[in-house]
Amino acid sequence: MAIPFSRPLALSQGDPAGIGPDITLMAWLRRRELGLPPFFLIGDRDVLTLRARQLNLAVSIREIDTVGKATGIFADALPVMSVPAGIEVVAGEPHVATAKGTIAAIEKAVSLVIGGEALAVVTNPIAKAVLYEAGFRFPGHTEFLADLAARATGRLVTPVMMLSGPKLRAIPVTIHIPVRDVPQALTGDLIVETCRIADADLRQRFGIDAPRLALAGLNPHAGEGGAIGTEDEDIIRPSIEQLRDEGIDAIGPLPADTMFHDEARARYDVAICMYHDQALIPAKALGFDDSVNVTLGLPFVRTSPDHGTAFGIAGKGLAREQSLVAALKLAAQLGRTWESRR
Repeated sequence: MAIPFSRPLALSQGDPAGIGPDITLMAWLRRRELGLPPFFLIGDRDVLTLRARQLNLAVSIREIDTVGKATGIFADALPVMSVPAGIEVVAGEPHVATAKGTIAAIEKAVSLVIGGEALAVVTNPIAKAVLYEAGFRFPGHTEFLADLAARATGRLVTPVMMLSGPKLRAIPVTIHIPVRDVPQALTGDLIVETCRIADADLRQRFGIDAPRLALAGLNPHAGEGGAIGTEDEDIIRPSIEQLRDEGIDAIGPLPADTMFHDEARARYDVAICMYHDQALIPAKALGFDDSVNVTLGLPFVRTSPDHGTAFGIAGKGLAREQSLVAALKLAAQLGRTWESRR
């Protein structure tokens, strides 16, 4: 099958001891069957070669020095732009010495996309604990990508995390903070800004001309009119009214326990949730293998599988490539739609 893409996707290796190399190899092997857009890996060729041998996968791996070569060889070989891992990597055994290479691969991917050489960034899973040990100062991928974008463009970037699957798109307003801190972190400004970014990206990248946003309440039953907490009436409802005044189709606050069944989901295009698990539990329950982590609000497209490094199964032939496949397909779709609407 001919692949109608002129620019390939930049795929970062993630933690080389995790399943990133496994699923990359497996996805490439299914490129024709699934009609995958061309991509190249930014990482250590030796790690891929060893992992392919461990998994008994017949993958031709070819090193490239320019992005332009990737699309031409993708049909016959997996293109790799070299970033050394730092040590000899053992599958399932993370090591702080690989942190520098993991970070460098992400930086390279962003640079190539911002520079117009690659279409979008797709990131394999990282191990934040490993990066923290090496002095990494960001909570995770999302915040690091926002910082890279701000440095490259000179403009402040507000990243918004979305889980996008075939049955549900969900966004957490607050993300990696303790549940006890959510009420204090949840502000009207944060809700409104998150929804503005969601509305804009659903239009420009997802091609939805009139996005419908459904906002979940923070408390059980959306607070029962203030009987079970006041945040829903004091913070969330005024935010929804402001969004409507701005022309954004927003409804709520809705009781979170009744907004994720089939009939309810048909009424909106994205669920705006107040904290991490309120968004990610339904998103992963409804599409664990084919949901994608998308970062909205960036000056480039970024997607990622919705799972972690899974060190326990790395190199054992147990990893599944479906979420990476979905991330690659969605990145290409979003990149093309955004280009056509800019």
